[in-house]
Amino acid sequence: MINKIKSDPVLVISGILAVISCIIVPPDLRYLDYINFRVLAILGALMLVVGALADIGTFDYLTSKMLGRVRNRRSASLILVLLSFVLSMFMTNDVTLVTLVPFAVMAIGAFGDDKNLMYTLIFMTCAANLGSMLTPVGNPQNLYLYSHYEMNAGHFLLLMLPYTLASLLMVILGIILMVRKSDGNVKAGNKPKPPVFSTVVCIILFAVALLTVLGLLHYLIMLVVVCAVIFVLDRKAYARVDYSLLVTFIFFFVLIGNIGRIEPVYNTLSSLVDGHTVITAVLSSQIISNVPAAMLLSAFTSNGDGLLIGTNLGGLGTLIASMASLITYKIYIRDHKKGSASYIAAFTAVNVVMLGLLLAGYYVSGLI
Repeated sequence: MINKIKSDPVLVISGILAVISCIIVPPDLRYLDYINFRVLAILGALMLVVGALADIGTFDYLTSKMLGRVRNRRSASLILVLLSFVLSMFMTNDVTLVTLVPFAVMAIGAFGDDKNLMYTLIFMTCAANLGSMLTPVGNPQNLYLYSHYEMNAGHFLLLMLPYTLASLLMVILGIILMVRKSDGNVKAGNKPKPPVFSTVVCIILFAVALLTVLGLLHYLIMLVVVCAVIFVLDRKAYARVDYSLLVTFIFFFVLIGNIGRIEPVYNTLSSLVDGHTVITAVLSSQIISNVPAAMLLSAFTSNGDGLLIGTNLGGLGTLIASMASLITYKIYIRDHKKGSASYIAAFTAVNVVMLGLLLAGYYVSGLI
């Protein structure tokens, strides 16, 4: 149990809280209304498709091709950061980091400069967390909020576009300032080209999932199609699905549904959250991470736009503000155990500065 809490504390804590809420509000037929099966279906399908693309080596191949064309360390770091930024918009921030960080450790680590490697990984993590905020499928909280508040895709993109562009400029500037330029060939490796047929099928399945996100296809039809095709195409992709995340979502659905039925608690929390949605979301994310914060706070505010902005910006800050950030940290300290404190200090400093600038932009835009 202790090991499970250490490996996935959000899952364990959300499960405990859900059970406690079930004691206060005994289970009944209304529990079925708590769970957003559409969100779970879309999230699971996207993880399956991206897992299949990763299995056939699509992302490794693209990364190796791009890195093979650079001739200095800063250029390699910049390409990895830009890849993290763009790919996270479509394959989620955590999957992006799982795919690219090991590649970055190999490519940038070959130069033998731990400081440059550390800052490359930090800005890759920031890029994945910030690039993912542009699209409804970029991260789990976006998908949840998009569905929960029944947002329009065009409104979603326009709302997050200014923050996305500002973030892109910041991560590029960060690499220029913090990563030294050094000539030399980057060891990108020679990755085999992925099978064309499998790649095309996965892209089609991704498009099918997007049709469901846009409300053009029923989620059950989409789920059956994706599961059936992936089962035939690549059964190993099922092992890449983050089932603990799906279970965590179910726990939070139950918890939020039960809290909504405890009137004094609901009214008190609503009055606290509704007038200060963005800053409440940012601060909550620093403690419980942005996905749980989005799900929990959505029960107490009708301000979907503020919650979307707050939980996305709130992915910056502490190491646990976005659980995806822990992926990079764990991979880095695996071979750099003595650099753990330095990494956390540098990561926190970079994140706090970027978070402060983006929050300042939010409040300034509200005054104009």
